[in-house]
Amino acid sequence: MELIVNLLGGLGLFLFGMNFMSQGLQKAAGARLRSILEAMTKNKIVAVLFGALFTAIIQSSGATTVMVVSFVNTGIMTLAQSVGIIFGANIGTTITSQLVAFNLTGIAPFILFVGAVFVMFGKKPMVKKVGEVLLGFGALFMGISLMKDAMTDLKNYQAVMNVLGSMKNPILGILFGTAITVVVQSSSVTVSILLLMASQGLIDLPICFYVILGCNIGSCTPAVLASLDAKKDAKRAALIHVMFNVLGMVVIGILLAFGMKYFESFILHISGSDVGRCVANADTFFKIFQTIMFLPLSAQFVAMTRRMIPGEDQEEKEYQLLYIGKQNIFSPSTAVVETTQEIERMGKMARENLSLAMEAFFDGDQKKINRVYEVENQIDFLSSEITDYLVKINQLQLPVVDAKRIGALFHVVSDIERIGDHAENIADAAIKSQEENLKFTKKGEKEIREMHQKTMVILEKAMEMFTTLDKKNVPDILELENDIDGMERALQQNHVRRMAKGKCLPMTGILFTDLVTGLERVADHATNIAFSILEGGPGGVLQ
Repeated sequence: MELIVNLLGGLGLFLFGMNFMSQGLQKAAGARLRSILEAMTKNKIVAVLFGALFTAIIQSSGATTVMVVSFVNTGIMTLAQSVGIIFGANIGTTITSQLVAFNLTGIAPFILFVGAVFVMFGKKPMVKKVGEVLLGFGALFMGISLMKDAMTDLKNYQAVMNVLGSMKNPILGILFGTAITVVVQSSSVTVSILLLMASQGLIDLPICFYVILGCNIGSCTPAVLASLDAKKDAKRAALIHVMFNVLGMVVIGILLAFGMKYFESFILHISGSDVGRCVANADTFFKIFQTIMFLPLSAQFVAMTRRMIPGEDQEEKEYQLLYIGKQNIFSPSTAVVETTQEIERMGKMARENLSLAMEAFFDGDQKKINRVYEVENQIDFLSSEITDYLVKINQLQLPVVDAKRIGALFHVVSDIERIGDHAENIADAAIKSQEENLKFTKKGEKEIREMHQKTMVILEKAMEMFTTLDKKNVPDILELENDIDGMERALQQNHVRRMAKGKCLPMTGILFTDLVTGLERVADHATNIAFSILEGGPGGVLQ
């Protein structure tokens, strides 16, 4: 009984440490690495190398592939660009088993202590995140120590040895590796446990190679789940990951069937006859071999997925989220990216609707007026759905930079929704103008059009600043905001003078005032959107 308790306790501590370390790494560096990931995809070899490095740092190929699927879904990354990152992620995930093979259990308590100190007494969020990484790292190796001791005692149980010793069938080994990885959602964990078993003589080295191949297939599960309600290219990206591992399993399995003796000798030679090291090196070797073999065929992989998942995405439904996937609610690495894309879409709707409302006001087109109301309903729908999503992801453990940006996103959604309301107000004014036959003077109409044009420019620059997190538009936005404020005052005075001279009716003056005031407020909302990303602004993240 004690043996089972120690084994399960060690496994639990190992899984906790693995998960805690991975999450800590993603929270500490995920946002910065993600931005680099978006840019490192033009060259296939560079993409592979960075995919491997990225995954090695965050300790999760699942997180990397889910992130890639999300990027493809949102249009940040093309399907062709995703291939190198996916291949590289498979190499990077082997770093965990390599670390386990180094047997760092001796210093684990010290690492655990340092991590606990950082978490408990660290003042800055980044210090706490680093502490979480160290705490997870220490817990991982403490779990390894417990499992190793328990596995040593397993040798005394003949029934267990008979079961493990009977595992000679390669297909059984592949299925075993696949099943365990699907359950624990990490090939790194499965290979690490396999490494410990092999090092204690509980399982023969040759069958370990087949279990590793099964682990590779099981590791595809997170990407497949992430793509279920995504666009077709995102589904194809997940399929590329599956094809990479399935085809790799077939090719390597055939080679092992005919040359097991030679490969075993090779692995033992380069590993110094350390069986645990053999498992870790075999895992790394398989992934590198697959990448070298399949990378020249990346275009063929893309073409195959297009034949297997034919056609293009259906025309967008108006009342739906395009980038936020409900199944990705628990994907901290991509949640803010998806939300930003959805908000950008909402902002584009509001900007175009404002322009349409102004057209409808001047030409009196009832179809345009009706369309303004329809789009406003869509904007309200997106505002509600995005806000609900933000509330949910705000409860997650997000990367530090992403966590800081959540506040800004709430404010931006609110500002865009208010811009949509102003477009609706202009449509209301258009109806009133028709019903009461209210006309502006040519001078008045020219002034409104000029102010509207400036408002559209500041709105466009603000949304660009929000999307890119680039501060280059700050001087232009400040200048435009001052110009529009000054224009609002000047136009109000001009119209008062026109009414005093009897050139327009009082009701026309009220309508003019409402339009000018509304456009000035739109400019205010646009400025809020731009400055929400700056430190000192609501939820700002940039200094």
